[in-house]
Amino acid sequence: MRSATRFLQAGPGPRARRAWQLLLVLLMLAVCALAFAPHPPPALDTGWDKRNHLLAFGSLACVAELAFWPARWRRCKVLLGLLAFGGFIEIVQSQIPERSAEWGDLLADGLGIALGLAVIAALVRLGRRRASKSPSA
Repeated sequence: MRSATRFLQAGPGPRARRAWQLLLVLLMLAVCALAFAPHPPPALDTGWDKRNHLLAFGSLACVAELAFWPARWRRCKVLLGLLAFGGFIEIVQSQIPERSAEWGDLLADGLGIALGLAVIAALVRLGRRRASKSPSA
């Protein structure tokens, strides 16, 4: 429990950040594969396209936040970088015959990013609160 609280308070160490960065690249490749496929697998579909975007980009934002933890302005960079990634996906989808580009998808991407960043921020606050209440603090 102490290591989880320390992680939530201080963030991942250098070795863990490399693992988060690798996971981020793999997630981005998976999102591209799903977004560019003419017919994504039904098992990975939530039933509503906007929910798919929200969950994908929320996950990407959580992982990106941990991958670039100590960097100044990381939240702004994560937000802008992932929004640009979402825009790239929409541009490519506009060129795929059975896919289409939608502003609503980019909005869902942005909401997912905000949700992911909010989750990480809440977990960090929780970790700091727990650390300040622990007897060893």
